Amino acid sequence: MLSNAGLQLQALLNSSVFLACVFSWLCAQFIKTVIKLFSGNVHSLSELFELLFWGTGSMPSSHSSITSCLCTSIAYHSGIDSDIFILSLVFYLVTIRDAVGVRRANGRQARRLNEIGQILKEKGLYDDFKKLKEVNGHSPMEAFVGSLLGFFIGIAFCVL
Repeated sequence: MLSNAGLQLQALLNSSVFLACVFSWLCAQFIKTVIKLFSGNVHSLSELFELLFWGTGSMPSSHSSITSCLCTSIAYHSGIDSDIFILSLVFYLVTIRDAVGVRRANGRQARRLNEIGQILKEKGLYDDFKKLKEVNGHSPMEAFVGSLLGFFIGIAFCVL
């Protein structure tokens, strides 16, 4: 006999919404990895695995894919007039805005500050320079393609 936690985990793993979202994220990460691999931007096996599971930025946006899939799946199961769909739609819009706007701008600023810091360090003007983390955001096209991927995966999981 399964415990209450076991039953809840089993219900989660049987949820078409959850499974669609996981599959959407995995597909986006796989496509992103294949694109980077064929374009010569992967230089080691560890870099390949990191990109496959945790890579950010690039085509397609896994953030857009998973939130679009969530929104689509909830729309199918609960209807577009439900509160949970409205919540998922707002979550999707905030995620896209963050990926295309805020994270992209932060990444560009960090890259430029790292360039300036390196120049100052090389000239001996700033010895204690430590690189900032360069967070990769998305271009509008990367977010759009990720959204399409998530939409179609969400439809497929709901209909099939």
